This record gives sequence, structure tokens and C-alpha cells, in this order.
Amino acid sequence: MDQIKRLLSVANEEWRGIILAGLYTGQRLGDIATLTWSNIDLQKEGIHHFADKQGKSIHIPIAKPLMEYLETIPAEDIPNAPLFPKASHAVLSQEGRTATLSGQFRRIMESAGLVPKRTWKSTGKGRTSTRQFNPLTFHSLRHTATSLFKEAGVPHAVVQDIIGHESEAVSRIYTHIGDQAKRDAVNKLPSL
Repeated sequence: MDQIKRLLSVANEEWRGIILAGLYTGQRLGDIATLTWSNIDLQKEGIHHFADKQGKSIHIPIAKPLMEYLETIPAEDIPNAPLFPKASHAVLSQEGRTATLSGQFRRIMESAGLVPKRTWKSTGKGRTSTRQFNPLTFHSLRHTATSLFKEAGVPHAVVQDIIGHESEAVSRIYTHIGDQAKRDAVNKLPSL
């Protein structure tokens, strides 16, 4: 959560909303970026959208922190107006690809001190060397959401439905139990 707070502290207003949506819905960057006001029901506090990768309709109740953010941005009179106009334009102008947004998110992570700045200098290894994998991406919020739900005791089936995982096996891959949850579990064991 400390890393997410750092991201929010350096992100612009639109990216704050995208990060909050990623954390509190567990949805993919492209799906969040292309949300429109017609996907949002502020009265019923829900998001209803079609998840591209899963190819299915998903309904998610809006968590209080995300709801508070949504209430601060001006709602458009046009139902199909994007919730995040700049992000939506970036995805739609690139035929659904999110590379531009991923690059923007990388720069937010750099500003927050979560990843090293890219230098684009030659390493002398050439193009045949193995690309260095960065474990932190926007998709990490999907893992975080899954883990937070499960650490809070939300049943697997409910987490799976909210996140949109096809199976419990996939949902388990996204679950990373934190140290505090483990400590709480161990502390529940009886004394002899």
C-alpha cells in the first residue's frame, strides 16, 4: 500500500483515477482506460463493462475510495464520453493497444522511486541479450487487488467474479499473501 500511495502522490488527476480503478476493481489497463460514463452507475455504485480479454460482461460494486474520486470529477452529459479522456484516446488511437499508457505508467513509477529511470544507453550487450524483466507494471495492481480481497477473507468465487478470472487456478496465481496476513493467521493459533 505504501507503493500505491507513492504512485498517487506523483500522478496527475486522470492517472490517480486510473490507479484507483486498477486497485479497487482489479481490471486491466485497457479496460479501465476505455470506460465511459455509461459504464458507471453512481446511484447504484457499480461499474458494468465488457472485459476484452475475457470476452465477458463484468459488474463490480464501486469501493468507497474509488467512489469518492468519481464524485470529484465532472460527469459528462454524453453517456459515451470517456471517464479518462486522454487515456481513452491513447488506447483507441492505437487500435486497443496500451503501450503508450504503459510507458506513461512506467514514468509515474520512476517519479515515485519504485523503478529505476531508463537511460536508453547501450549496455554493450547488443539486441541478442535477454531483456530485463520489471516485476512492477500496471498489471501489478490486478495482483494487489486479488491479494487484498483474499487477505480480507472474501470468498474465492467472489474474488474470481470481480477480477474476472476464468478459473480458481488462475485466481490463485494472482494471490500473494502479505506478511501481516500471515502473522495474523499464525497469531490465531492456540497456546499450549
